[in-house]
Amino acid sequence: MSGLSRREALRVAAVGVALLTTRGLAAQSASTQDSTGTPNGPTDGSSGSNLFAMNQEAARTVRRPPKPGVKAHISDDERNATEKKLRCQCGCTLDIYTCRTTDFACEVSPAMHRDVMALVDGGYDAQEIIDAFTQTYGEKVLMAPTKRGFNLVGWTMPFGALLVGAGVVTVLLRRWHRRAVTVRARESAPAPVTGVDATDEELRRIEAAVRGGDE
Repeated sequence: MSGLSRREALRVAAVGVALLTTRGLAAQSASTQDSTGTPNGPTDGSSGSNLFAMNQEAARTVRRPPKPGVKAHISDDERNATEKKLRCQCGCTLDIYTCRTTDFACEVSPAMHRDVMALVDGGYDAQEIIDAFTQTYGEKVLMAPTKRGFNLVGWTMPFGALLVGAGVVTVLLRRWHRRAVTVRARESAPAPVTGVDATDEELRRIEAAVRGGDE
């Protein structure tokens, strides 16, 4: 059979999907960098946890003046949900809530938690707390980057790569199927009669005689 075999087509398609997905994930990772170009993760860690170098000095102070006459109006569940949207900066890649409740060697997530609590006590809601942390740390503090501009492209690119890869697989499989059908048709077609030394007129007479004999 000429062309790609089914196994070869699937192998080529799988390689294409892997390359597209890798490029998409690289763009998504780049989109989470802050405005200064500092990538996510620690810059100088002196201890380790969760298989990552830990930067115990990564916490920055996030404070806002209390709102006058406004009391805390966020429940514990809402506060925890807000912390799950904010990335701990120790280098563990976990959110604040998960890091502070599972990695007791980390000193960064408790400090960030205290800042969240101070903002809650100051009358700030969940989105205002997230905005305050973003202003202090940059978008690298967000577990999911804001879906706008280049961030939107980086965030959606892996899914687009998967769709493109699926399309490539579909096209290759259809092409392989058409080739297989064509080859089977050629193999099943009767071989042409060769070696007959007769003119076209003689062949027509022979054919007419055969038909007349069948009637």
